[in-house]
Amino acid sequence: MGKMSEVVKKCVNNYQKDPTRMLDVIRDVQAVLGQVSDAAIAEIAGEMNVSSVDVEGVVTFYHFFSKDPVGQYSVYLNNSAVSVMMGCYEIAKVFEREVGCKFGEVSSDGKIGLHYTADIGMNDQEPAAIINGVIFTSLTADKVKAIVAEMKTGKAARDIVKEFGDGKNQSELIKSMVKNNIQKKGVVLFAPFTPGSALKKAVSMTPEEVIEQMKISSLRGRGGAGFPTGMKWDYTRQSPGEKKYIVCNGDEGEPGTFKDRVIFTEIPEMMFEGMAIGGYAIGADEGLLYLRGEYMYLKTYLEDVLSKMRQAGILGKNAGGKQGFNFDIKIKMGAGAYVCGEESALIESAEGKRGEPRNRPPFPAQRGYMGKPTSVNNVESFCAASRIILEGGEWFAKLGTAQSRGTKLLSVSGDCKKPGIYEIEFGTTIQTLLEECEGRTAKAVQVGGPSGSCVDKSKFGQRICYDDLATGGSIIVIGQDRDLFEVVKNFMEFFEEESCGWCTPCRVGNQLLLHKLEKIMHGHGTEADLKEMEEWCVTVKSMSRCGLGQTSPNPIYTTLKNFRPMYEEKIQKGKDFVSEFDMAAAVKDSCAVAGRKPIVEGH
Repeated sequence: MGKMSEVVKKCVNNYQKDPTRMLDVIRDVQAVLGQVSDAAIAEIAGEMNVSSVDVEGVVTFYHFFSKDPVGQYSVYLNNSAVSVMMGCYEIAKVFEREVGCKFGEVSSDGKIGLHYTADIGMNDQEPAAIINGVIFTSLTADKVKAIVAEMKTGKAARDIVKEFGDGKNQSELIKSMVKNNIQKKGVVLFAPFTPGSALKKAVSMTPEEVIEQMKISSLRGRGGAGFPTGMKWDYTRQSPGEKKYIVCNGDEGEPGTFKDRVIFTEIPEMMFEGMAIGGYAIGADEGLLYLRGEYMYLKTYLEDVLSKMRQAGILGKNAGGKQGFNFDIKIKMGAGAYVCGEESALIESAEGKRGEPRNRPPFPAQRGYMGKPTSVNNVESFCAASRIILEGGEWFAKLGTAQSRGTKLLSVSGDCKKPGIYEIEFGTTIQTLLEECEGRTAKAVQVGGPSGSCVDKSKFGQRICYDDLATGGSIIVIGQDRDLFEVVKNFMEFFEEESCGWCTPCRVGNQLLLHKLEKIMHGHGTEADLKEMEEWCVTVKSMSRCGLGQTSPNPIYTTLKNFRPMYEEKIQKGKDFVSEFDMAAAVKDSCAVAGRKPIVEGH
């Protein structure tokens, strides 16, 4: 038996040939072999008794899996909009010079691979990169030179880290450069919390009473969609079936969002306890935390937190001291796919498949993980649920606005002096937030990440809430000197890359929109092009299958609405059509070589 076969067999057996652990198997194989080749795919398929097509489908779907060699050290440099603002491409040049290859390549000795990735949850400390699962933040030319030099000596990525961040990032189990940058604490998430207290109170109530408190609180999902949590739990509880699941969506892939990362680090007990409360409410005995692949560095720490909660009787047999309530939590790792933030795509991924959204109905509350009734909630939502049980639904409902109760955790980044985490009461205006983060010179604010709204100065009085400006948590401050077109282009490139490709409006529509945007940026656009772009935005938004496609045109759609003059300054007036292909320029060089003049009308 060859090395590859031995590696595959060992990795598969480590997970008892469980098809739901396909992502874990592939990740482990790649970690040892440096790639998941066609031969390795065939071996995995044979060992797990599935088709090679299914395995290849998974390998090719996720960013962090590769059929080609990725290097002994895999460097993934974030090139999202904020990272570009902070100089990521200058940092990329230093990496290329020191390593001796371009991004998208592996060094000639196979040691170091350079790759771009769209978002790693570090927008408050860019430029940042992941190297073999280890986070490197606030990169400078000198830092890059030192990192590459250490990699060349064969030192483990974790041992290259010389400085550590704040709070629990300094824990022996994390030992990370990451800083949590908690700038403002509120009364819901960051008020004192005693582990075990919320669940103990919850299990002294009936499941129906717990759900009623959620309804009284008017807690809406904190992932962006804003569906009422109490209603979701009620639907799931009433769905027929003895086996049910509670799932925590920890796949915050929206560029500009990093709030969940801070919760994972600083208050994971509150989140896990909220999951247990949800499990008690819906009648589940098992919970899953789906953790995005970019946060792999936190997995060991979170597993340790779970272990300690079991030892304390908060999880496991008779959880929270409730006889017969046996509830526990497992962690499922993602592998880099923005679409897995959509709840049905997340479920597919958690089952070991490509993270493609499901047709609905049935909804997860009816048929979710492993075909069983499932409630999928956001990380922040579970934390809020713990506080609601402790303080009461009425207490929570007094915070915020009529349609948006409670507080909201915001990830603030970009052109401001105090990037980081802000827990604000719903109803806080953009202007107030800009004052607090010292981003007063902003010309635009992207609310809700690329899929949200780009807001101009005249609308800075708008409130952050579902009744006005909804957001899953991302706030990107865009300064006066920034080229807004470049920001919009970066966002559209992100959506083009992240489309799962299942439906035509999203797969093709975003490509067409990006192409049209570039035409306008290059000065070849007309009023007809602007009109056509608007129409295409509406088509993609209305015809796409899932939330990704339905919001993907928003970078163009909202800037066309709020920054129309910017587009009008670029277009050629009085023309219905301008070709973006310049024939004379295209043949100029070849004509010069041939000693001929181009025969083009008008030239």
